[in-house]
Amino acid sequence: MIDNGKDWLRRADISFFHEFVPPPTGGGHQFMRALWGELESQGLQLENNTISRTTRACLYNSFNFDFEQLKQARKSSCKMVHRVDGPIQTYRGWDNGTDRRIWQINQELANTTIFQSQYSLNQHLELGLEFRDSHVIMNAANPYIFHPRERKFFDRNRKIRLLSSSWSDNQNKGFDVYQWLDKHLDWQKFDYTFVGRSPIEFKHIQLVPPVNSEQLAKLLRQHDIYISASQNDPCSNSLIEALSCGLPALYLQSGGHPEIVGEAGFGFSDREDIPSLLDRLVSEYEERQAQISLPSLEEVGKSYLAVMGFNENN
Repeated sequence: MIDNGKDWLRRADISFFHEFVPPPTGGGHQFMRALWGELESQGLQLENNTISRTTRACLYNSFNFDFEQLKQARKSSCKMVHRVDGPIQTYRGWDNGTDRRIWQINQELANTTIFQSQYSLNQHLELGLEFRDSHVIMNAANPYIFHPRERKFFDRNRKIRLLSSSWSDNQNKGFDVYQWLDKHLDWQKFDYTFVGRSPIEFKHIQLVPPVNSEQLAKLLRQHDIYISASQNDPCSNSLIEALSCGLPALYLQSGGHPEIVGEAGFGFSDREDIPSLLDRLVSEYEERQAQISLPSLEEVGKSYLAVMGFNENN
């Protein structure tokens, strides 16, 4: 799918500057792959980590690319669009200067900037980091993989099936909350699966190692409710994927979670509120599930194209 060819005769419409790695991977890689596929499906010619003579826009992702290579490859006729998440110091819990380096890259190269949530944009402004011509476009999941078709039927007369997932084992992903739930949930009422990497061992929660997107989507459709306890997550792809598979959610009131979930679940600030919120979500399940409302990948692709300077007439 990803073309790394460097033939100077090649023609392209859009360049992605991003270091793709094989799945299973984190949310940024997942979204960039999905976006690539969507733009390609619209008949656009794409290239990776090169800029051809016909390339009209270059989308470069955060700091996950070769900055010197991009500086050398850029052309004045190519619109430079910087996709930014974070702030990383807020998300990871420490400041190693990465956010300021991303801002400097933005100031040096970008014509415009895409943030994944209003939360992310606002947090950067609070840090005094104002980016060029900022827009907010939420991520979207691949609809051919993450969809609600063939879901397991919801039944209050059986155990309710909960699921959380994380590619990263960073403590800020909410492992203190998952550990507390492992000790305090009523296991006569719930089954719980955690998919991904965990720095802790669970007694009751079933741990499933990282899986590819197709396997994760299948697991999501076998469960009822998604729980996300990650802190300061700008736009959780895991949460978007779960909602896309038809799971209403409980989420920590942090980061971009409230923007993503809307009325399709409930937020919590204290982990001890989760059991009562679970009971409420089970009681209102069909109503909350019907409130799932996410932009489609097609809509997100069109928003990216508009920011890049493409429209239906050119």
